[in-house]
Amino acid sequence: MNFNFEKLNVYQQSIEFTNQVFDKTKRWPTKYQFSLGEQLRRASLSIPLNIAEGSSRTKKEFKRFLSIARGSCFECIPLVDISWKQKLTSSKEKTIWYNQLLVLAKMLSSLRNSLSK
Repeated sequence: MNFNFEKLNVYQQSIEFTNQVFDKTKRWPTKYQFSLGEQLRRASLSIPLNIAEGSSRTKKEFKRFLSIARGSCFECIPLVDISWKQKLTSSKEKTIWYNQLLVLAKMLSSLRNSLSK
């Protein structure tokens, strides 16, 4: 690993979540690929991208980027819920993704709070 943000557990877990989203959504029917699928991919991708970009900024700016990443976690929640209601994901997958997003949001909050000290 060459960049400090790559050492962050929250970054590594967000990459894992995003890869899961990409792997799953590419198998969705075409009619969902460019609406729900694309929106979920973009929202999930926003999490590690904001961690990475924010880490190159000032502490104050990094905190703002972490807040944006956390907002992207929240954005994923209704998308995951809708994908389940559309029968694109199973109850088990929905629960796994929901729990991953909950953990990521908490980790992002903790990291942001640690920058205030």
